[in-house]
Amino acid sequence: MSNGLSYRDAGVDIEAGDALVEAIKPFARKTMRPEVMAGIGGFGALCGIPEKYRVPVLVSGTDGVGTKLKLAFSLHRHDTVGIDLVAMSVNDVLCQGAEPLFFLDYFACGKLDNKVAANVVKGIAEGCELAGCTLIGGETAEMPGMYPEGEYDLAGFCVGVVEKERIIDGRSIAPGDVVLGLASSGPHSNGYSLIRRIIGEEHLASELTDSLMEPTRIYVKPVLKLAAAVPVKGLAHITGGGLVGNVPRILPQGTKAVLDKKKWPRHEIFRWLQNTGNVAEDEMFRVFNCGIGMVIVVAPDKAQMARMLLKREGELAYEIGTIEAGSGEPEAQIV
Repeated sequence: MSNGLSYRDAGVDIEAGDALVEAIKPFARKTMRPEVMAGIGGFGALCGIPEKYRVPVLVSGTDGVGTKLKLAFSLHRHDTVGIDLVAMSVNDVLCQGAEPLFFLDYFACGKLDNKVAANVVKGIAEGCELAGCTLIGGETAEMPGMYPEGEYDLAGFCVGVVEKERIIDGRSIAPGDVVLGLASSGPHSNGYSLIRRIIGEEHLASELTDSLMEPTRIYVKPVLKLAAAVPVKGLAHITGGGLVGNVPRILPQGTKAVLDKKKWPRHEIFRWLQNTGNVAEDEMFRVFNCGIGMVIVVAPDKAQMARMLLKREGELAYEIGTIEAGSGEPEAQIV
C-alpha cells in the first residue's frame, strides 16, 4: 500500500528547517541582551524595556538588501549580506536617536540550503553584535516554485527605544548649523540594479567585487556615544535617493543643506562606476551615497567636539556643509 505524498515530495523539508534553527541558535545567543526573556524557538519573542528609560518610546524599522543579493548569488558569497540586512534597519532606527533592542529576520527560498542559510544568518548575528541588539527571532520560509534555484530573499525588522525627551527629529535645525558626514564603506545596499547593469558578467571575477560586496557600515554605537555627549539636532541615513533625497527628510520647512562635494573623498568604486557607466554627476548623487553613509547636524560650536569624539570611536567624520535659509520645501544642494 502506498504511503501517499509527503510535504517533502512537494518540495518542503521540515527536518532541514528544524536543523537550521538548531544551527543558528549559537549565533543568536551571542547577541543576547539582558532584557530578552524568550528568543528563538517560540511562537513569539519576549523583550523588556531597559530600566534606565523613564519615558521610553519604541522606534521600529524594516528593510531588505535589494538586488545586491543578485550579486551575492552570482559570486556565491553569502557571509556578509546578513550584515547589510541588519545595517539598513538599525541605521534607520538610529536616526531618531534610538538604541536598537532587537532584530528579526525573514529568509525565503524555493529550496532550503542549510549551509547557505546558516552563512546568511551568521552574518545577521554579526550585524546584531555590531549594533548591540539581540537577534530575537525570525522566519525561514521554504516555498517551492517561488524563487529560482539557488536564490533567496531577505527582509529585516528592528525595534529600538529612545527616551522621549531625547528623540532626534530635526525640528531644532536652523541656518548656520554644521553638516557632518560619516564615511561609507562603499555603495552599502543601494543602487545595485544600476551597478549590475554597469559591471556586466566580465567584471564579476575582478577585484571590484570585494568593494561591491563590502557590507553596509553600522553607525549605531559611535553615534549613540556622540548623542550622549553632544546635542545632535538631526541624523540622516544615506540610502536610496542619496544625499539629495535623504538629507531633506530631517530638515524643517524653510531650510536647505548646502553640501560641498570637495569636502570629502569619493571612494574609488564610485569613480569607476561613474566612468564605466557614463553616469551623470547628478544621477550619481541621486542613486548612491557617494562616500557618505550617515549625516549628522550639530550647532556650529559643537562641530569640532563632535568630529573629535567620532574620530575616537573609529569613524571618519567630515565637515561637508552648512544649513542655510531656504524658500519653501527643504532641499539638499550639492555644490
